[in-house]
Amino acid sequence: MIGPMNSRLVTFFRITAILEAFSWAGLLIGMYFKWIAETSDVGVKIFGPVHGAIFVAYVVATLLVARSQRWPIVWTTLLALGASIPPFFTVWFETWAKRTGRLDVKTPVPAT
Repeated sequence: MIGPMNSRLVTFFRITAILEAFSWAGLLIGMYFKWIAETSDVGVKIFGPVHGAIFVAYVVATLLVARSQRWPIVWTTLLALGASIPPFFTVWFETWAKRTGRLDVKTPVPAT
């Protein structure tokens, strides 16, 4: 898949990677107030479902981009999926993938 659709998928992936990290931060802060400070569980009630939805969006975005960018399943795709588990690793993966050309949108070469 080459062209505007591929570009949109890459953009969707990059946005969800960043949002996933922010939702992790919100959830971790919420867990602090619930379990350490023992003051409120509102943060967990809000950021738990938000993080869950963004996590699912990140997994879907990863699978779509892996297919469209033809990432090797064993290395790049599993690394991208694994990056969703530790907090903030999706941003690390997105940065690494961009730097190494795994998120470069290829444009078709016109026939001459």
